[in-house]
Amino acid sequence: MTVCGPLGAVRWRVFDARDSKPPTERQVCMDSQTSQLLTPEQREIQQLAREFAMNEVLPIANERDRHGEDIPQELIDAMAQMGFFGIMLPESSGGLGLGALEYVLITEELSRAWMSVGSIIRTSTLLPVGLDPVRRVELEKRAARGEYLGAFSISEAEAGSDVASLRCRAERDGEEWVLNGAKMWCTYADRADYIVLFARTSPPPSPRKRHKGISAFLIEKERGTFPAGMVGSPVNKIGYFGWKTFELGLNDVRLPGSALIGEEGDGFRAGMVSLEMARIHTAARAVGVARGALEDAAAYAKQRVQFNEPIGDFQAIRFMLAKMSIDIEAARAVTHNAARLVDAGLPAAEAASVAKYFASEMAERVTSDGLQIHGGAGYTFDVAAQRYWRDSRLTKIFEGTSQIQLRILSDALLGRVTRPED
Repeated sequence: MTVCGPLGAVRWRVFDARDSKPPTERQVCMDSQTSQLLTPEQREIQQLAREFAMNEVLPIANERDRHGEDIPQELIDAMAQMGFFGIMLPESSGGLGLGALEYVLITEELSRAWMSVGSIIRTSTLLPVGLDPVRRVELEKRAARGEYLGAFSISEAEAGSDVASLRCRAERDGEEWVLNGAKMWCTYADRADYIVLFARTSPPPSPRKRHKGISAFLIEKERGTFPAGMVGSPVNKIGYFGWKTFELGLNDVRLPGSALIGEEGDGFRAGMVSLEMARIHTAARAVGVARGALEDAAAYAKQRVQFNEPIGDFQAIRFMLAKMSIDIEAARAVTHNAARLVDAGLPAAEAASVAKYFASEMAERVTSDGLQIHGGAGYTFDVAAQRYWRDSRLTKIFEGTSQIQLRILSDALLGRVTRPED
């Protein structure tokens, strides 16, 4: 069976425990308590991802992010060669058949260098529930090779946290579907090979069932273009550079009847199913970004001299760094816990919300402290501290805001609040 790149070689090898390389100044927190629980195979996968991130991704991030430039296709191709797009895809489709924990380990390493790169590996796993099984295997084989990467379009300008209120319409016209409306926050829409888009195909049957009547569609397209009737306007973001995020306008976009995924009117469920893993993925991204802030700040604290001694000798700075490392370790622990639950086939929705909330809140706090330790230099594009800070802020917003996670967890504790319209 063909497997993907160096990660595939690791996947199918019997490992002997071996000593890890001595940590560098940019790897001060790698031998964490959480990491001690990893198997030799998982450590090898983690090390491969780490080396790739630090050697291949970080130099590109440091150069391109400050100019708002995209991830080069050459780097995406190199990621495909490593096997990063086939992590959780089944072996029968040419993937590695690995679990959520391995996915989290790789995500953290890549995000430590550039969160956008830690994010792009998800584009191979966006094929939703309900796709024809034979067709799925065909597309997953291409996705594992990095040849079929997707974008996800569910949000709208007035339908963010309240996804059930979306208004984009899809109507039957003979054997075709015709889509009209607008979508928001669709990252990678231009370079993707397909877009999974959610639109309303019928009115909600009642206020309590606003999620009914939403359907999912697979819109296949050429890379670098939009299908006829669709236009994309890049959003002016403050961060998350490396790929563009779009507002999409749909004016009589025609799709074949086969573009409908699963049952008509039941697309909301398919969209929500994907959020569990997406939230765990976001938690891992947040941990990676925060780790970058810690490692860079620790290195800077050793080099920056004030009052005739390194600032790292001052208790105020030392305690800041210690608290940053504690926060990261705790966030990593809850993230790994959520991933392990997924791999064990156990309910993980609440654990995913815990990880997503805790890690994203942590990341903004830690990256802000990392910038503070750099002083004025941290507020410039000359160092990466500002990148970690800008990117971390997004983790509290996408895949369900921090407030939505608190809503989910409080509902689990106290039961849902029943309102008159319910």
